[in-house]
Amino acid sequence: MDSVKYLLPESDIPSAWYNLVADLAEPLPPVLHPGTKQPIGPDDLAPLFPEALIEQEVSTERWIPIPEEVRDIYRQWRPSPLFRARRLEKALDTPARIYYKYEGVSPSGSHKPNTSVPQAYYNKQAGVKRLSTETGAGQWGSSLAFAGALFGIEVLVYMVKVSYNQKPYRRALMETYGARVVASPSEETEAGRAIIAKHPDSTGSLGIAISEAVEVAAKDPETKYALGSVLNHVLLHQTVIGLEAEKQMAMAGDYPDVIVGCTGGGSNFAGIAFPFLGRKLRGEAEKDFRIVAVEPAACPTLTRGKYAYDFGDTAHLTPLVKMHTLGSEFVPEGIHAGGLRYHGMAPLVSAVVSRGHVDPRAYHQLACFEAGVTFARTEGILPAPEATHAVKGAIDEALRCKEEGRSETILFNLCGHGHFDLQAYMDYHAGLLRDHEYSSEEVAMALAGLPSVG
Repeated sequence: MDSVKYLLPESDIPSAWYNLVADLAEPLPPVLHPGTKQPIGPDDLAPLFPEALIEQEVSTERWIPIPEEVRDIYRQWRPSPLFRARRLEKALDTPARIYYKYEGVSPSGSHKPNTSVPQAYYNKQAGVKRLSTETGAGQWGSSLAFAGALFGIEVLVYMVKVSYNQKPYRRALMETYGARVVASPSEETEAGRAIIAKHPDSTGSLGIAISEAVEVAAKDPETKYALGSVLNHVLLHQTVIGLEAEKQMAMAGDYPDVIVGCTGGGSNFAGIAFPFLGRKLRGEAEKDFRIVAVEPAACPTLTRGKYAYDFGDTAHLTPLVKMHTLGSEFVPEGIHAGGLRYHGMAPLVSAVVSRGHVDPRAYHQLACFEAGVTFARTEGILPAPEATHAVKGAIDEALRCKEEGRSETILFNLCGHGHFDLQAYMDYHAGLLRDHEYSSEEVAMALAGLPSVG
């Protein structure tokens, strides 16, 4: 029988994370202090992060050892399986070979524990009592709540209000793990109160929720901030996905021609793509390949945003980073892919896109849900709304292969399951979802408030 899944033993869990920064031809643009506009140092980040994570954030080493206590916890779901999507291939009648790395096997149902566990570990080592964070769809919030429970750390989650209302079961999971969940914007912080005063009916955004979580951490010496995407150390932790996938593709006797991932902040995309990209940059890849980053048309950071310095949050409490952005005050439509509703993109992902290593594309949510339904009816796994963007990208590549008569290999990251997103699928089947296209004027207005950086 032809193999459907490729499984690695626990002994093959990576012993080190891969840092793409080490293989870039040019360094990343520096992170700037929001007041002085000068490059920041480790001391500027100390109120928010423990020293170990700051060191990882600025590291240029290629390999960062994974602590054994973290690897031991990883064993609960890692190595995650690689599947050959044979039934999807047959339904599409494509000569392409489609593989997907499935991260929905983690305890909280997504790729996010790959970084929540090490972040909680390093904070515990530093004596931190509480972590504050933001979450969109709730996958990051539930993952940090899970990690907090493992290490005995209190977790406070500011959940984007539209997702707080759309996804009560994800909220219930966070509370089951022991976290306190607050709808953002809230009355608990100065940043939240300012937004509510200006926009009483605000549905919130990840930028706003980040402002609230950062404010809490900055004011309380016993609280640190934890971020689920965007920053270098977060992307670093996710590379266990691609490192495992390299070995699993070798097991299958295959190698990707196209790698696809969905992008919101950039972490799951980086997790699958960066180890392969690193080999390509070092001249060690088995063959040339393309990398495709798929984002929602309702939050088109890579495809319609500007590569510029901007704040990572709405209240301008964070440092300035150079990234693809729609402007820190941009509030996307309330699409169900809440984890992709972020105005910016990881600086490291933005850099490789700007340097031509990655092709970005944007899809509307109706087309993505259609792809998710097709995938569920063939492969049996219901993708999270965020993950349907990667599914759509992979299907389009497979149909291109069909049109061109090319037998290419497609690898994508299925970063989470949709078991807590059934209302989204119910709305889709009931015809209640709508696509939203931003005009050039709307995008220009959103970008008009970018900070001036020499």
